[in-house]
Amino acid sequence: MTSVDGSRRELVLRVATGLFAALGYDSTSTSQIAEAAGLSVEALGAEFGCKRELYLEIMEHAYRTDRASLDKAMEGASTATPEQAALAIHRIIDHYLDLCLAHPEFPSLWMHRWLSDASDITELERRYIQPQLIRIFSVFVPATAAGYVDADADMRYAFWSVVWCVNGFCRTGMLDEEGNRQNADDPAAVRRFRAYLHQMVHRVTALPGSPPLP
Repeated sequence: MTSVDGSRRELVLRVATGLFAALGYDSTSTSQIAEAAGLSVEALGAEFGCKRELYLEIMEHAYRTDRASLDKAMEGASTATPEQAALAIHRIIDHYLDLCLAHPEFPSLWMHRWLSDASDITELERRYIQPQLIRIFSVFVPATAAGYVDADADMRYAFWSVVWCVNGFCRTGMLDEEGNRQNADDPAAVRRFRAYLHQMVHRVTALPGSPPLP
């Protein structure tokens, strides 16, 4: 049986990611993926294995992309001074928002999981989300101990609030004052939302100075 070449493999992964993001893992069939990619079910299975294996490869790719983005955001990060602690927090906020704006399929994949999609695949949060959070929180332990970050601020909930807000904004947008939907395709809406995120976390953590303008 002829194997799938590199360009076709990328197409399959892109198609499957779009379907999983739109419909969820449970509601996407192997035949749907094969048909959308222009392959037979047999050829798809020969190259990728079962639907579970394809899903795991896609979630691994999403994690690696997220990790690379976070690596860049935290490059040279220091929280030795109040100003550096504030800068590090705001860079992480921008990292996550920019990642989801560039890859709107990522928040969709995880939001399906929040609704118990692919509930039989239980290890992904521990494998991908928890290490990222531990890494982020560890950076701010010295800053909190030094009093640069409010010791009473719940950093875990602060950063999870960013995740919840960003995922919701990228999926559904918001209604403006006239009742029109603004979404992630609207630069003005993105600027306003970004400013709100920075303001929210800045105030919750009692960081010095004013939050940066977008």
